Amino acid sequence: MRVSSYPLLDPDVAAALVLERTPVLDVEPVALADAFGRVLAEDLVADGFLPAFPSSAVDGYAVHAADAGQALRVLGESAAGRPFAGAVRPGTAARILTGGVVPEGADAVVMVEDVTLAGETVTVPAGLRAGSNFHPVGADLRPGERILAAGTQLGAAEIGIAAATGRASVPVRRRPRVALMSTGDELVEVGKKAGPGQIPDSNRWALLAALREAGAEIHVLGIAPDEPEPLRSLVVGALRDADALVTSGGVSVGTHDLVKPLLESLGTVLVGRVKLKPGKPFTFATLDGGGVAFGLPGFPVSSLVTFEVFVRPALRRMQGFAQLHRPTLPVRLAYDARPTLDRTEYQRVTLRREGSDLVAETTGSQSSSRLMSLAGAHALVRVPAGDRVLGKGSVVEAMILGLP
Repeated sequence: MRVSSYPLLDPDVAAALVLERTPVLDVEPVALADAFGRVLAEDLVADGFLPAFPSSAVDGYAVHAADAGQALRVLGESAAGRPFAGAVRPGTAARILTGGVVPEGADAVVMVEDVTLAGETVTVPAGLRAGSNFHPVGADLRPGERILAAGTQLGAAEIGIAAATGRASVPVRRRPRVALMSTGDELVEVGKKAGPGQIPDSNRWALLAALREAGAEIHVLGIAPDEPEPLRSLVVGALRDADALVTSGGVSVGTHDLVKPLLESLGTVLVGRVKLKPGKPFTFATLDGGGVAFGLPGFPVSSLVTFEVFVRPALRRMQGFAQLHRPTLPVRLAYDARPTLDRTEYQRVTLRREGSDLVAETTGSQSSSRLMSLAGAHALVRVPAGDRVLGKGSVVEAMILGLP
């Protein structure tokens, strides 16, 4: 065992350092068909009116509001995509369908349910108001107005509005390319028979899912050997095409913990230990080739908690997200949350609703090796270091992983 030379950093200090040194990736145009989940790199600004013409909101008749209460001669029809060619003069009307262009001269649309029709004459009700039942030009957008802000993640509505304003493609930040590996001779591939003292490599599969959810493109390296030169060769080769390296295991102070020394030889280790439970050995480095590396602890819960606290926000920064962190909500504790004297702790909880409150219940033993404490957890409750117990009934902020 070695004594670590790295200072123990406060988690907030470490998180700020990670974000400060994580680069934002370059911009690429992406077709709308491939834009779901991507992040806008630039503001999207309207270059025309939306709608571009006055369009009916209902099926009915386009009329002059001043003709309220009168019988009007029907001149023709305006359907969606087939406008009425003439103008609506006083004493006349045009049949109009939803989405149809309101003809020249008309200033109101009467719903078909509110009229009386006799042959080619329509009687409209009294009390009509100009502007009724149609969308005026520019009601949604005018030239120069911002449609979507840079940093917006593109979902169904956002892609729809981009299409409605004529964009066939949008400028987005590139997805981060991440090389993912596990370390440790004690690991065996899932599905293969474990030898003496070996365990299945669960971390890689958990992190693979977490990386995909965070928007990364992943190159899976497998299990790296606990030998310096083969490990170095594997990592150096992977970094040629990667923006980031994510490893699990090998970042503590044992004689077979080789990740920190390797990262020291490839760049600068900026974070080597954190006052965090679970996750004290978390490591972050900038690489001489321009990328970054995240060395996550080998215990399963430590690996996933440090991913949530440090890695996921960094990957979102790379993609240009305006919002880097998961949302937090106030929750009421249904248990006594006991602190760790010298480290901030993220305790795993499930949530239930009681009236207007979200109530947090512990998932049981908070051991860093017990992955069951995270399976099904809805949130992480941050318990500050010290000796003050957060008693049952206390209201605290929780990082929301998913609501019940």
